[in-house]
Amino acid sequence: MKFPLYLPGWENPKNYGISVIAADIGGTKTNLGWFVSENQKMGLKEEATYSSRDYGSFSDIIKDFIKNYKLELPDVISIGVAGPVLGEKCITTNLPWSLDVDLLKKELQVDSVKIINDLEATAYGLAEVHDGYLATLYKGRSDIEGNVAILAPGTGLGEAGLYWDGHALRPFATEGGHSEFSPRNKIEVEFYEYLHSIYGIVSWETVISGPGIFNIYRFLRDIKKHPEPAWLSQKFAEEGDASAVISHTAMRELNPTCSLAMEMFVEFMAREATNLVLKLKATGGLLLGGGIPPKIFSLLNKDKFHQNFIVSDKMEHLLKDIPIHLILNSKTALMGAAYYGAFGK
Repeated sequence: MKFPLYLPGWENPKNYGISVIAADIGGTKTNLGWFVSENQKMGLKEEATYSSRDYGSFSDIIKDFIKNYKLELPDVISIGVAGPVLGEKCITTNLPWSLDVDLLKKELQVDSVKIINDLEATAYGLAEVHDGYLATLYKGRSDIEGNVAILAPGTGLGEAGLYWDGHALRPFATEGGHSEFSPRNKIEVEFYEYLHSIYGIVSWETVISGPGIFNIYRFLRDIKKHPEPAWLSQKFAEEGDASAVISHTAMRELNPTCSLAMEMFVEFMAREATNLVLKLKATGGLLLGGGIPPKIFSLLNKDKFHQNFIVSDKMEHLLKDIPIHLILNSKTALMGAAYYGAFGK
């Protein structure tokens, strides 16, 4: 499977041998990689992962990375960040950071700094697709060209698209994860009202994300009065990551409330995927990325996801032909930032 991406510098020999520090900045962790462009490929030489909240700024992480691995200053620093990028600046969505290209150039003494949304970086990461990179949930029709949609739940909910211009796919970011959640039945109206009492505006990110998994579970526990056994309460206290506890418990079928919470999560994910695909007219396919889908693969790889995905008032005939793939490579956004740094605009 190939995704013909628009990377204008891809075939220019001047872009070979370029050193790039690429970054994938998320609300929980920041992944860094030292890459060198080699004949239209990006060779990863060094990599490291940092806890984002342990640092006061992105510059501090870069300086640590260069110092710890005894690196020279790169030709390019290319950043994929969770948040809206406006005029080469970004105030991160789930971190107390702000990024400014001009300021980063001065602080890090690098002439070329590029910044794009992390889901846009994920899209550019499709430049390197090989066996084991994607898992197909539904084959659909691969002969229909068109736009591609990416839905990526993790710490937050990322959404992006790739516009098919007739020759290549051009990645672009959206902030669709912050559009408002819409309930479909009486129980979901109760769920909405519960979340509204906590958050005010209820976005899809409030439902389809790591915190969203816990939001669904605690609605079932606190409002619908599903019991929580003592061993599960203890696990929540010990582990710290409630969403991971819930998803792991559901996959092992150890607790019906956790299983129901994950069933609801998968259904909500399918429904928002439908919304995204219809709004982008993504006949070229749907890709599921982010930190959560690969970890709950056993819950996704079932007919129920597709059955919920194709529900529509009048567009079922379009939706039933959409190929659906799961991105398995956790480095996709990092690789995409590297490709964009070397071969992008």
